[in-house]
Amino acid sequence: MSENLFQSQRILSIDALRGFDMLLIIFADHFFFNLNEGADTSLTASLAKQFSHPDWFGSTFYDIIMPLFLFVVGAVIPFSLSKRMQENASKGAIYRKLLRRFIILFILGWIVQGNLLAWDIDQLHIFSNTLQAIAVGYLFSCLAYIHLKRKWLYVVFAFCLIIYALILTVPNVPEVGRSMLLPDQNFALYFDRLVLGKFDDGLQYTWLLTGFGFTATTLSGVFAGELIKSKLSRKKIATYLLLIGIAALALGFTWGIWHPIVKKLWTSTFVLASSGVCFILMALFYWVVDVKGKSKWAFPLKVIGMNAITAYVLSHVINFREVAAFLLYGLEQYSGGYYQMILSIGGFGVLYLLLWYMYKKGTFIKV
Repeated sequence: MSENLFQSQRILSIDALRGFDMLLIIFADHFFFNLNEGADTSLTASLAKQFSHPDWFGSTFYDIIMPLFLFVVGAVIPFSLSKRMQENASKGAIYRKLLRRFIILFILGWIVQGNLLAWDIDQLHIFSNTLQAIAVGYLFSCLAYIHLKRKWLYVVFAFCLIIYALILTVPNVPEVGRSMLLPDQNFALYFDRLVLGKFDDGLQYTWLLTGFGFTATTLSGVFAGELIKSKLSRKKIATYLLLIGIAALALGFTWGIWHPIVKKLWTSTFVLASSGVCFILMALFYWVVDVKGKSKWAFPLKVIGMNAITAYVLSHVINFREVAAFLLYGLEQYSGGYYQMILSIGGFGVLYLLLWYMYKKGTFIKV
C-alpha cells in the first residue's frame, strides 16, 4: 500500500521490511525445506521446522509472516490517509477507495487460494487467504483511523482483543459444550462453518470472527506508523518501537499461560506476541535504514516490497520452480539431493528479475 506515501516522506525501512516479509513468503519456506532434504542435518532440520507452522499450540518464526504483512499495511495508513486528507478528498471518495481495495483483495484471495480459477462453484472457498485477512484488517483500521481520535484507537484495539477472547471461551458450541481453544471445539470455527457452509475451506483456520484479531494486528501497525510519523527524534522512535515490541511480546506470552497462543485461531495472545515481534523487527529495520542511513543493502528488499501484492499473487498463480526446471534441467545430474533447493533459488530468481524490471521501469501495481 506504500504507493500512497509522499515520495519525500517515504520511510525506506517500511519498504524494506515489507520486502523482507515477502521474501519469507515467496522463498524461505520451500528453500529451507529443500535444503534440509539435501543436507539432512540437525541444523537444517531445525531451520526447516522454523519455516513450517506448528500443528496447533505454540509458534514458529514462520508464523510471523502473515501478521507482519498486516502490520506493515497498518503502518502505512497514517501516511496514506493523511495525504488524502491533506488533498481535501471527500469522505465519499475515501470510502470508495477503501471499498475498491477491499473487493480487489478479496478477489485476489479467491484467485490465490479460493480456487476461483477452477471455475467450479463447488470448489470455491469464500474466505481462506492472507489477502482477505488484510482486506478486513485494512478496512476496519482505516475506518477507525478516519473517524476516531487517536486515543480511541487504543480502545478499539483493546476491545478487539477482549471481545475475541470472550468469543473463543464463553459461548457453547453445539454438540461440544463450552468453546475451547482446541480443533473442532471452538466457537469461531463453528461460526465459520455455519455461515460459509460448503464454501468453508474445510481446514482448522478461522476467518470471520477472527476479523477482530486481523483488525487488532493491523491497528498495531497503525500505532507504529503514527510513532514513526511523529516529531520525535529518529533515535527515540527506534527506542520506543523496540520497547513497545518487548512489552507486547511479554504480555502476549504472560496472558498465553491462561489463553494459549494459537495462530490458526489468531487468538488475542497471538496478536500481542506477533505484534511484539513486528515492532521489534520494525525497530531493527528503522534503526539500520532510517537512523544509521545504511540503506544500500536493503535495495533488493525494496524491489520486492514496492510490488508486494504482485509478488505474492504471481508466486501463487505461476509455478516459477517449473520455469526454473526448464532452464536448469541439466544441473540435476550434478546436484543430487540439492537439485530441489537449486530450483527454489532459480524460481525465485526468475520472479525477482520480473520484479526488478518492473521497478526499473517504474511500474508499481496499485491495489
